[in-house]
Parts: sequence; C-alpha cells; structure tokens
Amino acid sequence: MKRAWHRPRAFAVALTLAGVAVFLALAAWQFRRAHEKERLFDALAHASTQGPVSLDAARREASDGNYPVVRVEGRFDPRRQYLLDNVVRGPRTGVMVYGVFEPAEGGPALLVNRGFLAREAATLPEPPSLPASQVAIDAIYAPPPGVGLRMGGNVLPRQAEWPKTVIYIDLGEIAADAARELDARVLLEIGDDARFVRDWTPAVFPPVRHLGYAWTWLTFALVAVATFLILHWRRREPT
Repeated sequence: MKRAWHRPRAFAVALTLAGVAVFLALAAWQFRRAHEKERLFDALAHASTQGPVSLDAARREASDGNYPVVRVEGRFDPRRQYLLDNVVRGPRTGVMVYGVFEPAEGGPALLVNRGFLAREAATLPEPPSLPASQVAIDAIYAPPPGVGLRMGGNVLPRQAEWPKTVIYIDLGEIAADAARELDARVLLEIGDDARFVRDWTPAVFPPVRHLGYAWTWLTFALVAVATFLILHWRRREPT
C-alpha cells in the first residue's frame, strides 16, 4: 500500500516547532558552556607555566581568558580568616581557607585563597594562623568562585568569632565585614605548604561533558522531526 502525506494539525506543527526550538537552544547553550570551560582550563594550564608579574601588571592584563601569576608583598590581616564550607576535593569534603591581604604597593586589599583543608565528620578544621609580618606570596590572579544558589542570606554579621564560615564567596559582603575595599579578583596561592591542598583545577564539569549534553539535545531535536514525519507520512487509507 502506498504512503501519502497527511496534512498535520496546527497543534502538531506548533508543538514540534516549539520542541525543536527548545532542543536547539539547549544544544547551543551547552556548546557555549563547553567553549567557556575549554578557555578556563586552558587559562589555568597556561598560568601554571608562566613566570610571576607584578600585581599592577596583572590588574592591567587580567581578562576572561588570562589568569596571570603574581608575586606580591604585603601583610595579612592576622585576625580575619573566612572558611568556604562544603568544598569537595576528590573523595574528601572540607573548606577553602581565605585571608585578607593588604598589598605593600597599595590599592584594594585582596582575598587570598590559602588552600583546601579536609574536615572530619561535622568538625570544621582549624586553619593555620596567618603570619603577622610582611610576606611575599606567589598566586594566580583569578576571578572569585561562582556564587550559585544563595541560601540564608549574609551570615557574616551574625558571627562574632573567627574564623567565620560561609557557603559562598561574595566579595561585597566580605568587604563590608572586613571594613575595607577588596579587589574584584582573588589570589589562589601556589607556594609550597604541606598544610594545604593547592590544586586549582576547577571542580566543574569538563568541556567533554557539555559536548555530550549538546549532542544529546541535538539528537532529541532530530527525533522530534523524525517522529513528526513518520506520523504524517503514512499509508493511504483505503477508500
């Protein structure tokens, strides 16, 4: 029996077009995310191979695809440390330890990520004390970590003891709590220190995962079109 094209209803056409549009938009978004992650991983890999520059030069050169390594002298605020809680590194959960650093050359203070400390059960680790004297540190000049979902609002004013614990890094909230201006970027310290884990590989989906999702959404778009054609290109009804 011969097949013939059966005119589809307007609802079927609209539903198919809407579905294909959504699937293509999601695929395009995943391709963009893959490209962004490739740039991020490439920038951090490049940062590990380049020599340090001054903080002033880093501030001039910083861009989305450039994470310069800096060598900067200054002093930590010996009292103020912030613990970013619920950080996962491999099989372990713990905290990232941040300190407030005043560069000797002036300008805004910097929030320095000193590294990762694993935690035991429900007990927060006690971070090593900060040096009281002037020090020189090598670090990656990088954007702050993404905030993601904010829950509970600003908890810093409700904490009286140090270190203070947060579940996201908001430079505005920390600047207000520390009573000083903060740079728009943070420092990821890279010097050797056995007390911390300093692996700055982003704990995010790799580019290949986003590419896989993109091709999945494209497949859904093709399936939607194929289903529409199969349903409307069918055997002619006998007369």
